[in-house]
Amino acid sequence: MTKTVAYLNKYLDHSTNITIHKPENQQLLSSKPLYTAEDLHQRVKMTQAEFDEWKEVFDDFDFFSEAMVHSVNRKNHIKLFENIYLSKNNSLSGQESESKFAKLWADFNPENPEETIEIVPDMKWFVRSKTSDKKYGYWYLRKTEHYFFHEYIKEISTQFDTKEEAELWKNPLTEAVQLPVEGE
Repeated sequence: MTKTVAYLNKYLDHSTNITIHKPENQQLLSSKPLYTAEDLHQRVKMTQAEFDEWKEVFDDFDFFSEAMVHSVNRKNHIKLFENIYLSKNNSLSGQESESKFAKLWADFNPENPEETIEIVPDMKWFVRSKTSDKKYGYWYLRKTEHYFFHEYIKEISTQFDTKEEAELWKNPLTEAVQLPVEGE
C-alpha cells in the first residue's frame, strides 16, 4: 500500500480542512485519506521485456513525434510499439494507449526509470497438480507434438496465454493457475 499524502478532516463544529498528517484531535469527527503518492505519480506497469523495448525506442529517437512517424513507416518499430502500449494485457483503446504512451515519453527520466515505470513479472497460465510433492513440488503439464506428460520444471512446461486455453487441459487432479513465467 502506498503512503497517504493528504487527509480530509471533518470536525464536530462542521468545519473541514486538509492536512498532510492525520490529526489527533478530540474535536475530530472523521479523517479520510484524500489521495496517495501513487495517485499523484502513477507508474506504468511493464514486463522486463517491454521495458527493454521501451528503452531501445526511447534511446533511438529524440522526439515522441519522430518515434511515432517511424512506427508507421518501419514494421519493426510497429511491433515494438505494440508490445509496449498495445499489449494484449492493455485494456485501453488505441487512442487512450497512445495518450498514455505520450505522457510516459514526456515524464520518463532515464536516470530514474523507477519513478515512472514499475517492472511486473510476465504472467502466463499453467496447468499444474493440485497438490505439491514433498520432494519435487508441483508438477506441470508439458505437451509436445504427440504426447503430454508432467514436468517438475515450470519454465519448460507448456504456457498458455488465457485461462480458457489452460482449462481445456486440466483434469480432476490438476488446476489452471496464473504464475510468473520465471521464478516462483
